[in-house]
Amino acid sequence: MEPADDPEHRRAQRFRVFKAGTIEFSGNAIPCTVRNLSASGAALEINSPLWFPDRFTLAIASDGSQRACHIVWRREKRIGVAFEQLPPA
Repeated sequence: MEPADDPEHRRAQRFRVFKAGTIEFSGNAIPCTVRNLSASGAALEINSPLWFPDRFTLAIASDGSQRACHIVWRREKRIGVAFEQLPPA
């Protein structure tokens, strides 16, 4: 288990979900499945072997959300991402 995937090291509790998502960067969009989700990050399942950058926007159509994020771990077809902090209002 990766440290970032260990519940002891997470900043916020994650909840198991099964939502369609899209990894968006530079005009490209790669489909993914959001497997768990929290206020600070998510675990994504990728079926495509295509390369994508360490920083991208995760879009979840079912709730209309878009979050800038960066990869904190990779394992075969799964990646863990942390959401970028929103700038202070």
